[in-house]
Amino acid sequence: MAAIPSRHLARRASGSATTDPLWARLALTALALAFVALFLVLPLAAVFTEALRRGLGAYFAALAEPDAFAALRLTILAAAIAVPANLVFGIAAAWAVAKFSFRGKSVLLTLIDLPFAVSPVISGLIYVLLFGLQGWFGPCLAAGNHPWLGAWIDARDIQIVFAVPGIVLATVFVTFPFVARELIPLMQSQGTDEEYAAISLGAGGWQVFRRVTLPNIRWGLFYGVILCNARAMGEFGAVSIVSGHIRGETNTLPLHVEILYNEYNYVAAFAVASLLALLALATLVLKALVERRHSRALAGANAG
Repeated sequence: MAAIPSRHLARRASGSATTDPLWARLALTALALAFVALFLVLPLAAVFTEALRRGLGAYFAALAEPDAFAALRLTILAAAIAVPANLVFGIAAAWAVAKFSFRGKSVLLTLIDLPFAVSPVISGLIYVLLFGLQGWFGPCLAAGNHPWLGAWIDARDIQIVFAVPGIVLATVFVTFPFVARELIPLMQSQGTDEEYAAISLGAGGWQVFRRVTLPNIRWGLFYGVILCNARAMGEFGAVSIVSGHIRGETNTLPLHVEILYNEYNYVAAFAVASLLALLALATLVLKALVERRHSRALAGANAG
């Protein structure tokens, strides 16, 4: 076998990642920066520029409108319900897939990935088909159609579609893969040796999870929750179908932006859009902090 030239060994020892010529590296770096500037920085700058076009007074007035505040409150409510629900489901699903062998595991993995393959609009239509007034279960939820459930329920319309429950259900559906898909490969790579060792020492199931499994997956769990929350707050397609666009009642922030833009109220639309952009940027900062803490924790574990 031919000997490796000493200059290549020196480059490897110095940590050089590539031996490509300087012009190629500069060209690729410039291309990546141009792509980021064109498709990320420029649109964000345009949003904030349009939002502040009439000054800070008009900007904060648009955010202080009752409809905008109601949209923000509903967005936070939907995320506050969807994220914990997906957290519980993601941990349970990842635990089952990574720690146990059972019939139907491949089916469970396929169902977890289903929201990635199905258009959000289709998922919203599914809930309309199920719980709409002409849907499969819609007539059963309407007042006067289920006397066998009791007078209290019979006197009320249990509305899911075009109401807050439908928005929450649609948000849960489109976001539930994030936590599970973040934890499954992490748990599979860790194996089950530590859990078996804890069980052999007399630990119960809850103790094994709390003292062994949870500390090992906490960074992946944080990362999955961050991604899930970001998608929940920014979801448009599925929520648009099931919300009914009732202003001040069933509009989330993305839907409120659409209504304002269609009304040619561009300053208010971009002001609300800037709020979503700020939430996205905060999510990215939090994600970067979690990744940095995770890297430091790994470096400390390897050094120890």
